[in-house]
Amino acid sequence: MIGDAAVPAPGRSTRRWSVRGTGPELLSSASDNDPTNVGTAAVVGAQTAYRLCWVALLVAPLLAVVQAIAAQLAVVAGSDLQTLTVKRYGRKVAAVLMVSVVVVNAVTIAADLGAGAAGLGYLVGIGGAWLVVPLGAALVALLLIGRYDEVVAVLRYLLVGFLAFVVAVVLAHPDWPRLLRDTVVPALSLQRAQVAGALAILGTTLTAYVYLWETVDRGVEAHDDSPGVLARARTGAVAGAVVTGVIFWSMLAASAATLGRAHTTVTGAADAARALRPVAGPAAANWFAAGLVISAVVALPVLMASTAHVVGAQFDWRRGLSEPVRHAKPFYAVLAASVGLAVVLSLAHVSVFGMLVVASVVGGFGTPIGIVLLVLLARDAAVMGERPISRRLAGAGWAVAAAVGVFALLFLLWVP
Repeated sequence: MIGDAAVPAPGRSTRRWSVRGTGPELLSSASDNDPTNVGTAAVVGAQTAYRLCWVALLVAPLLAVVQAIAAQLAVVAGSDLQTLTVKRYGRKVAAVLMVSVVVVNAVTIAADLGAGAAGLGYLVGIGGAWLVVPLGAALVALLLIGRYDEVVAVLRYLLVGFLAFVVAVVLAHPDWPRLLRDTVVPALSLQRAQVAGALAILGTTLTAYVYLWETVDRGVEAHDDSPGVLARARTGAVAGAVVTGVIFWSMLAASAATLGRAHTTVTGAADAARALRPVAGPAAANWFAAGLVISAVVALPVLMASTAHVVGAQFDWRRGLSEPVRHAKPFYAVLAASVGLAVVLSLAHVSVFGMLVVASVVGGFGTPIGIVLLVLLARDAAVMGERPISRRLAGAGWAVAAAVGVFALLFLLWVP
């Protein structure tokens, strides 16, 4: 089996933090609710009110399919998606995957770092620009100093902070009957705002770094093929996707109940936090800003580490957050460089909206490539031996890949 060679390096900790409490799938999926997604929810909620809340919940089953495939591939093959692609299909094919991931991650890291700093600045009462460098430096230090199990332990406890968005919904006092109706009964419309909003939601949530990190987490950083792990991985994938869908729904509902009701125009997550204050009061605005900061702190390490992993796998570097810096200098150099680039873009006042449009287009076409490779590898006997994914799960994976590709084409046609 191809993945048999992927064993932990000497001295690497193989202790499974996920066996107790929150599993890696929850962290992987939760990182999908990064500040760019918060911004998407704020903009869409302000423009369309409750009418697209049903799309937010649609994210859960789509993400669950992809995460379940990624978890099974990683557990059985004992390796990550990029490494397996290099071994099975060669470096040229793997380079396409690497470029699509790195480009989208670079733009997303820049946008997330700026938004996270802005949210933190809102809470402490200073300009967010002053906090871009300290926040970026703190996250790099966390990944340089902490071992893998220490890093994920910190991030695991921070996941509770996502409940801030749920609190923000309650404080926003939505029209509950209308909110529940629009969530359960899809409101189909060809109006440009609703079509663009639906495409934006699906395009920003089904991103490659989420399932790529799932394969890194399960297959490399904390690989464990003991009995019962595969079943827990599948269950964790579904649970993580459901939690992610609920949190995204909360972001959208809070924005719709306040910004949508007041017809407030926002361009991102930080604008949304500021705009909430006169509409829903300081408490709701503070909770929304706190959720924004937590989303940045959880997502950015995953984005940074997945970028370094995919580049390291392409060039066969020694890699992993459990590796000492002196043994994996190129890996950590890419990790630090990704944040350095983000700081430069943030401080240069490069348009966040423009960056996200580029990321959405590249990700819209790059993500299906990754999902296709994911399904092919997970059905390959040379990789999976006697434990490939089922035909039903593979069919669902093909459907998600096709849907994301169609969303990308429609995005180009409908979004100015």
